[in-house]
Amino acid sequence: MSRIGKKPVPVPAGITATVDGQKVTAKGPKGELFFVANDEISVALEDNAVVVQPRSATKDARSKWGMSRTMVENIFKGVKDGFERKLEINGVGYRASLQGKNLQLALGFSHDVVYETPAGITIAVPKPTEIIVSGINKQQVGQVAAEIREYRGPEPYKGKGVKYAEERIVRKEGKKK
Repeated sequence: MSRIGKKPVPVPAGITATVDGQKVTAKGPKGELFFVANDEISVALEDNAVVVQPRSATKDARSKWGMSRTMVENIFKGVKDGFERKLEINGVGYRASLQGKNLQLALGFSHDVVYETPAGITIAVPKPTEIIVSGINKQQVGQVAAEIREYRGPEPYKGKGVKYAEERIVRKEGKKK
C-alpha cells in the first residue's frame, strides 16, 4: 500500500480543479496545468480533494499510484506558487547575463554560450554569479536548470563551474610534489 498515494490531495484556496476521466486540470493565479493519469489509475474529485487509487492490485498499478498523486500535487503547487531552481557559478571570469530573454554565459570557452529561454520559463540573474530559473511546471524548471548546468558542470578539484545552490561538491586532493 502506497503511503503517499493513499492520502487525498486537497485543492488549495484560489485554485479551480476539474477531473475529466483521466485528466486533472488546475487553474490558478500563475496559469493552467493538466496531468493525464495512466489507465491503471483512477482519479476522482471528492470533498474538494483529488483522490487517486489504483484500479487493480498489480505491481505496475501500485508503482504508478504514488507518482500520480505527486504529479497532481505538483500541478496544484505550480499554478498557486510556482517552482524555482537556483544555480551558482564559481570560477574566475565565469559569469551570466541576460540578453533580452536569452541567457548569455561566459564559462571559459572561446565564445559565450547563449541559452534560449523556452516558453513558460523565466530566468533571472540577480548577480553575475547567480541564476534563478522559475516557472509553473516543475519538470520543465528542473530540465532547464539541468541544461544550463550541463554546459560546465562543477569539477572536483577547484569547484569551478555551474552548480545547484544546494549542491555540495565533493572536493579531491590535487597532485603532490
